[in-house]
Amino acid sequence: MAQPSLLPANLEELIPEEHLVRVVNRVVEAINLDPLLMKYKGGGTSSYHPRMMLKVLVYAYSEKVFTSRRIEKGLRENVNFMWLAGGNRPDFRTINRFRGVVMKGEVREVFTGVLELLIEEGYVKLENYFVDGTKIGANANPYKVVWAKKTATNKTRLREKIKVLLDEIEKVNEQEDEEYGDEDLEELGGKGGIDAEKLKAKVAELNERLRQQPGDKPLKKAVKTLEKDYLPRLEKYEKQEKTLQSRNSYSQTDPDASCMSMKEDRGEQKSWPHPAYNVQIGTEGQFVVGYSVHQRAGDISCFIPHMEQQQWPGGKKPKAAIGDAAYGSEENYAYLETNQMQNYLKYTTFYQETHPPRKAERIQTLRFRSENFAYDADQDTFTCPANQSLTYRESRSYPSDNGYIAERHYYECDHCTDCPFKPQCTKAKGNRRIQVSFKLREYRRQAKDNLLSTQGITLRKKRGIEPESTFGDVKHNMGFRKFHLRGFEKVQTEWALVCIVHNIRKLAAI
Repeated sequence: MAQPSLLPANLEELIPEEHLVRVVNRVVEAINLDPLLMKYKGGGTSSYHPRMMLKVLVYAYSEKVFTSRRIEKGLRENVNFMWLAGGNRPDFRTINRFRGVVMKGEVREVFTGVLELLIEEGYVKLENYFVDGTKIGANANPYKVVWAKKTATNKTRLREKIKVLLDEIEKVNEQEDEEYGDEDLEELGGKGGIDAEKLKAKVAELNERLRQQPGDKPLKKAVKTLEKDYLPRLEKYEKQEKTLQSRNSYSQTDPDASCMSMKEDRGEQKSWPHPAYNVQIGTEGQFVVGYSVHQRAGDISCFIPHMEQQQWPGGKKPKAAIGDAAYGSEENYAYLETNQMQNYLKYTTFYQETHPPRKAERIQTLRFRSENFAYDADQDTFTCPANQSLTYRESRSYPSDNGYIAERHYYECDHCTDCPFKPQCTKAKGNRRIQVSFKLREYRRQAKDNLLSTQGITLRKKRGIEPESTFGDVKHNMGFRKFHLRGFEKVQTEWALVCIVHNIRKLAAI
């Protein structure tokens, strides 16, 4: 330790030639960072170079170092960090600002740059797009959650209390009877219902009346209750509803996170939804070629927004989309048809249709599924196992979360009362009624033909080792099971960074 040396050690000599840090350096040096460089206006104190900062962040995530203070510690003590940063030592505030502010909005350009490099070197061809999703926990307290149902219940109860209190102090005169008739006053819930603004106006009116009648103790007590208790609570519930929008819940520590059932909790007796984000990826050769983050739990409505967010190099799109039964909807099939992509998305009954049941009870049950009813196109009728006709009744349109309009046709049988198969056919008190989407049936037929083809069988086998292996690498090998930033935009940035790191680690392994 105390032995003197003529020259200081060269960090270059301390790092093996095939080390991951050298791959990170090579990849980041090769990609185009002009969009990131344009965010620096110049002037003032010299900034750390964004290419160096990106190298440090990518290598830190590949080494399971996610917090800015730990990254700063690595820049002081770790040879690989020192070499990669060229001796620069940005503090944790600078690192955090670069990750959460500077890279925000430009991180997809960086991801696309890495993807272009993979395409140029022949690792990715953008032919088969294997899509899947998983839940990643948010950086939020799981016990501080606002639920939409509870908020609506509390708000309704509070409005009832306000109405009762105002009924006690309000005297309805003949003029109001003529103006409103049988309908309540606006502040009592009529004509749109009571809200915080109406209640404020009513409190101001009652305060003015109290100035004229300072000795009215019941009025004084009621005004105090409205002003100090009911009004703040009503404002709180309205603020919660504004934050919820169309979601069922959100976390108080990260309002952009919604509560979702986590895969890690399945099988536990005392599990509950946790604040999380639904992340979607598309892979090819186990490289991430597309990513997105969503606040809704269901994968089926995330497919189209996920595809629309991608920036394919040169405008090139994948030729085929492959996914499990969570994506097989009429809306998603129509999207693939519009974008001229081959349909390899499973649907919910694909397994049952391709694996005939062995038990007699199960075979009898399948007979009464509407998919197995014979259809007569000329008569526009279905025939059930009892040889009875189900005739057309009506059509209804159902809009999806993404605005797609699906049309459903309803058919009903008129002779179910004395049918011996009714207990097996339906639990309804009346006749058997089915809903059918002929468009969805045609899409499913196309998907089934594709999935059962030689190419489809090959892709189905690969689907289980494509996105699933990628999620396994991210969660287990990288140790990334929870976001470390808060807010939807910052979470998107962090997930893009994770996808970039996975691709570089995969490249280094190859």
